[in-house]
Amino acid sequence: MRTIEARNMVLGWLYRTLLKPIFFIFDPERVHEGMIRFGTVLGSFRLTRFITSLLFASPNDPMLRQVFMNVVFENPIGLSGGFDKNAVTTRIMPEVGFGFMEVGSVTARAYEGNPGKHLWRMPASRALVINYGLKNIGAEAISRKLDRQIFDIPVSINIAKTNCRETNDVAIGIADYVETFKKFLDIASFFTINISCPNVTSGQPFHEPENLNRLLIALDAVPTEKPIFIKISPDLTREQLDKILDIASQHHVDGFVCTNLSKRRDLATINPKDFVPGVGGISGKVVEPLTDEQIAYVYRRSQGRFLIIGVGGIFSAEDAYRKIRLGANLLELITGMIYQGPQLMSEIQLGLVQLLKKDGFTHVSQAVGIDT
Repeated sequence: MRTIEARNMVLGWLYRTLLKPIFFIFDPERVHEGMIRFGTVLGSFRLTRFITSLLFASPNDPMLRQVFMNVVFENPIGLSGGFDKNAVTTRIMPEVGFGFMEVGSVTARAYEGNPGKHLWRMPASRALVINYGLKNIGAEAISRKLDRQIFDIPVSINIAKTNCRETNDVAIGIADYVETFKKFLDIASFFTINISCPNVTSGQPFHEPENLNRLLIALDAVPTEKPIFIKISPDLTREQLDKILDIASQHHVDGFVCTNLSKRRDLATINPKDFVPGVGGISGKVVEPLTDEQIAYVYRRSQGRFLIIGVGGIFSAEDAYRKIRLGANLLELITGMIYQGPQLMSEIQLGLVQLLKKDGFTHVSQAVGIDT
């Protein structure tokens, strides 16, 4: 393990000292697209997958292995939805050290993305502003891509409704969700129902209790035993959360992804040095206090009824452990990897084991919710 720790230290230093300053010179969307293409190539060959694993992965520790509803998670660190919109990196992400991943958001119809710029960095705040608006090639094309592919880690299909005027009608929007849902019943390890994208024309209508109930009734009518999570906004009030939790408890909902991007521009965590455009949602360290608070509240309010995937501001093992102790069973990240480097997943895994042992735990499940 000391060899892996030394490797991670060197890789992290190289990334933050040499590579990141170069990447941050260029437009963030171009860099992201380049990384997606590079990851796709690495995943296409057995040799490059092997080399990537040697560079970045860690041996899975039994203390971090969990099984939920017949889905095996060898470690709790996942890739959040929004990074791999078109499911092209499913072969390489296991070799980078992820224990699971989301692809998408996937919508029934293809969408080219919102007009104008899609991505901004907030370096002083260690955050991003994102305004893609559910850009993807559509459910039919993505399902064909993934059909009969054998995944090395669990893969969640993150489903949203197509970003167009027609789906602003709630009934049409529900039909859009269901159409995509049906296409992945034999493909997905589990599902994430994204009702909280801040960058679409219709807003977030399925945070409204009546609309959410209608959506979940429609999904309930599609037979599946696959786990279903709902991805919610960090900007919800306690009253809104209470209503969502009450409705979810009446349907086939197994957990929540806490949380999506924040639309707020009044957060104290935003460094004044950073430019923050009026469009888009914010990820990274800026939303960490909001997500941590929501994780704790959902855990406390649901009393273990729902699993929780914690997302937002994970840049270290300590960040990850805090979310676990607040109630998260699993974790996801993107922004932390962009700022810290691709060795981060290994660093978190090793760090979590050390933190668990330090506190006298023999398994990660024993720490879930201990601080709530």
